[in-house]
Amino acid sequence: MKKIVSLILAVTMAFSMVACGNKTNNTEPTSSDNQSSSSDSQEDKGSSSGAEIALVTDVGTIDDKSFNQGSWEGVVKFAEEKGISHKYYQPAEKSNEAITTTIELAIKGGAKTVVCPGYLFEVPVYNMQQKYPDVKFIIIDGTPQDGSGNYQVAENTEAIFFSEEQAGFLAGYGAVIDGYRNLGFMGGIAVPAVIRYGYGFVQGAEYAGKELGLKPGEITMNYTYVGDFDASPDHTAKAAAWYNEGVEVIFGCGGGVGNSVMKAAETADKKVIGVDVDQSVESETVITSAMKNLQNAVYKTLGEIYDGTFAGGRTVNLGAATNDILLPMETSKFQVFNEEQYNAIYTKVSNKEIELKDEKAAEKPDALGAEIVSVKFQ
Repeated sequence: MKKIVSLILAVTMAFSMVACGNKTNNTEPTSSDNQSSSSDSQEDKGSSSGAEIALVTDVGTIDDKSFNQGSWEGVVKFAEEKGISHKYYQPAEKSNEAITTTIELAIKGGAKTVVCPGYLFEVPVYNMQQKYPDVKFIIIDGTPQDGSGNYQVAENTEAIFFSEEQAGFLAGYGAVIDGYRNLGFMGGIAVPAVIRYGYGFVQGAEYAGKELGLKPGEITMNYTYVGDFDASPDHTAKAAAWYNEGVEVIFGCGGGVGNSVMKAAETADKKVIGVDVDQSVESETVITSAMKNLQNAVYKTLGEIYDGTFAGGRTVNLGAATNDILLPMETSKFQVFNEEQYNAIYTKVSNKEIELKDEKAAEKPDALGAEIVSVKFQ
């Protein structure tokens, strides 16, 4: 089953998360009709034509080989199977005002369901779910809130989260079993999803080290959050410095941050672990990706909406037990870590034979209690 899931997702690449801004929306959002593939879409500024299912991006596009694309592919798969009109909308900027305006554009265009990938949608969806009770909202990696920490998932909304610590664990475990001893974790902003990935990465490396009988401190891990989700020369320089110090593989966890790490790895002839979706086609340096099944999550929830089983008013946490966390073994470039070993450790994670710590377990990664892994938090 996990192999099938991996094959389905192999076309999905890279992860996109962006930080919230405070600007006022002063330009029109972009909308795009999509009845075939995203690459064939036509874009019209402020188009009045609408669709029954809408996805609003977190400012990025749906063909960005990222988090938006993974979610959009779930929309396309479901809508094309059922013959339902579908469309994506791109906010003009990173602000609650711009995102809210774009959601309303989709609804006025006829959207009965709006898919919102990312934590940037928390405040806009909180307001929209109350203003439009007949519209269904799917928010991924976020819970609707009023901006002051008061959370509410209305009956017409479902909030979807993933157990990223499980995906990070599998990546860390596989890397150490494969022979890597000098690791790096470079996250974007220290939001819960990124922290869970990183904490899982530490725990996976530690677990593999114990299995292999390694000594305390025999595995090292440089660990940092760079403070944004953008590609930048500074991030490339930092990754290059790590590689120059002896780091063999870096888990690049944060949209454009990962692309910066790949650039450094290509120059240094070192390795990268991708995030969220299969990033193997992004760079030859990517040995695997810590994935979450975005396409399946969106597809399944849309199915529940249309078959009348949509519960709403709830938060759903997806993970290994639902085959929504994985490594894409078919495209991975491991030399030692094989499918049999992967299936064995996956089963332990799925059955919770291995209890993993999440973002609430420690304030810093070097406080997770690892012994074999020496975490250098920067």
